[in-house]
Amino acid sequence: MHIEIRVLRGHKKYYLAHSYRKNGKVLKVRVYLGANLSESEIAEKRKEAEIRVKARMAQIKSIRDPYRTVLAPSEIKELAGLEIKNAVKVRHLSEEDWLRFTEAFTYDTNAIEGSTVDAQEVADILEKRTWPKNRSKEEIAETYGVAEAINYIRKTKEHVSIKLILELHKIVFKNSKSFAGEFRRKGIEVVIADAFGNIVHRGAPATEVRSLLNELVRWYSKNKKKYPPIVLAAVVHNQFENIHPFQDGNGRVGRILLNYILLKHGLPPINIELKNRFQYYAALQAYEHNHNLRPTLELMLREYNALKKIFRKR
Repeated sequence: MHIEIRVLRGHKKYYLAHSYRKNGKVLKVRVYLGANLSESEIAEKRKEAEIRVKARMAQIKSIRDPYRTVLAPSEIKELAGLEIKNAVKVRHLSEEDWLRFTEAFTYDTNAIEGSTVDAQEVADILEKRTWPKNRSKEEIAETYGVAEAINYIRKTKEHVSIKLILELHKIVFKNSKSFAGEFRRKGIEVVIADAFGNIVHRGAPATEVRSLLNELVRWYSKNKKKYPPIVLAAVVHNQFENIHPFQDGNGRVGRILLNYILLKHGLPPINIELKNRFQYYAALQAYEHNHNLRPTLELMLREYNALKKIFRKR
C-alpha cells in the first residue's frame, strides 16, 4: 500500500492505494484520506484506511458461491483458470498409487473426526489385516469402511444421487453405527458450538434433509458441464456439510463425495490432511457465513499439488 497525492484546484488530496493483478491486468483500490493533511493526520487516517483496503481486497478476491448465484461467463473463465496445472489424470494412477492414496485418505479423514488409529496402523489393517491393540472395534471397522468406500467410488457408475449418498454412509459405518445408511430422523437436530459456547454451525432441520439433498443433486446435474470439476466438487461438498444429513459421519461422507465428483470428471482424488484441518474448518465457515468459495478451492489446490508429488514418485 502507498500514499497517492492528487492536486486539484490548489488542494492536495491524499489517497491510500493498493495495486493488484486480475486476469492479467493491474488494477487498483483507493481509499480517500482527505485534503491538505499534515504528516501526523496522514499517519492517523492511514490506520483506518488500511483496514478498509484489506476489507475491499477480501471482497474482491472472494469467489461467489455458484450454488446461490448464476455466475457470468467471465467468472466461469476465471474459475477454470484455477484448475491444477499439468494434473495427473485418474487413468494414469497405478494400483500402487491407489493403495498409497487410500491409506493416506483413510488415516487423515478418520483422524479429523477423532480416530486414534495412526497412519502405520491403518497400513497394517489394510495390507496385513493386523488389528492394533488398544483400538476400538468401531475405529477398526471405520478404517475398513472408508477404504471400501474409496474402492466403491472408483468402480460405481451411479450418478450423484440420494441413493449414492446413503450407500456411501452405509459402506463406511455398517459395522460401527446402528444408523448406517439412514438420514437423521425427526427430532434429531445438529448444533455445533465452539469452546466458548458460540454456535458455529447448525444443520438443516431433519424434516428438510431429503428435499435439500434432492435440490443439491438437481443443481449438480444441471451444472456438471458448466463449471470446472473442482468447483462442482467444492460446492457439492460444502452444501452437503451445511445440510448435515446424518446423525454422525457427515465429514467423512462429504469428503468421499467430493472425491467421487473429481473421479467422474477424470481428475485424481485429493486428501484433506489432518495437519490442515483448521484451514478446512475455516474454509467451511467462509462458505457457510460469507458465501465465499475461494478458501475451499485454495485448500483443494494446495492438497492437490501435495498429492501430485506423491503420485509422480513412482
